Amino acid sequence: MSTSAVVTSGPLEAALDDYLAHLRVERGLSANTTAAYRRDLARYVRHLESLGRTSVGAVSEADVVAYVTVVREGTDGGARLSPASTARALAAVRGWHRFAHAEGLATHDPSAEVRAPTQLRRLPHALSVDAVTRLLDAAGQGDGPLPLRDRALLELLYSTGGRISEVVGLDVDAVGWLDGALPGSGTGADAVVRLHGKGDKQRVVPVGSYAREALDAYLVRSRPGLAASGTGTPALFLNTRGRRLSRQSAWAVLQAASEKAGLQNVSPHTLRHSFATHLLQGGADVRVVQELLGHASVTTTQIYTMVTPDTLREVYAAAHPRAL
Repeated sequence: MSTSAVVTSGPLEAALDDYLAHLRVERGLSANTTAAYRRDLARYVRHLESLGRTSVGAVSEADVVAYVTVVREGTDGGARLSPASTARALAAVRGWHRFAHAEGLATHDPSAEVRAPTQLRRLPHALSVDAVTRLLDAAGQGDGPLPLRDRALLELLYSTGGRISEVVGLDVDAVGWLDGALPGSGTGADAVVRLHGKGDKQRVVPVGSYAREALDAYLVRSRPGLAASGTGTPALFLNTRGRRLSRQSAWAVLQAASEKAGLQNVSPHTLRHSFATHLLQGGADVRVVQELLGHASVTTTQIYTMVTPDTLREVYAAAHPRAL
């Protein structure tokens, strides 16, 4: 049976539907995020049903532990999950059981003490400042409206640390030039952008001068021509048909610029990692970076504070009185 099958009936499924409605309505999670929870928890429901459980209140800690083993080994016929994916699946299970306990559907939370498999904590891949410069320069090479758009797109990704879905989802009015300046005015005014993150949470992020100038050039010299082929969409970044640029097309823009710059393994998240790493290396407070990235917890942001052995040696050599 496919692990993405839709849950349709039964007491466990009804309890699951209540939880998904809670996530969607009360917590404001997006349709994509709610669908991911449904896929994970549909597999969990089938596991519980195979054990003869008929209600969420009848689940034991042993049932949850067994589920962790099942998804790691794929013994239910589904995919074998990596430690990271298993942790995500267990997080979904924990959320459901916490909800069931809080709503009085269960007398206890059987998942509270269950731990996910240990996973290696890897440093995010970040480009050097020089590599980012080469990438952005490569995006702007060529004539016509597309190089101006591509440069503005990548400049904005790096300048704001935004997710690719957040940046391609922007409308023109989400970019604000301060002090009443307009695109093309040449005033050098600062700019901010309003990003919509996970759970439809909004945050306002400053836009650096390089990204502002690239946006200015795109909005004045490129977007009007692209928009003429469409039907008046408010989207900030447009394709050649005058419609909103898709995530896939934005990815292709990044890949093309990476090849021109001689870089490998560059993804939109690489620019997000580079944004955070470069800010922290420049002395930014981790909580400020947390706000800029839109992380719900500072723990997620703290991975960027992990340092390499080379950095440790450099700091030790510069700071310890008897290092040299």
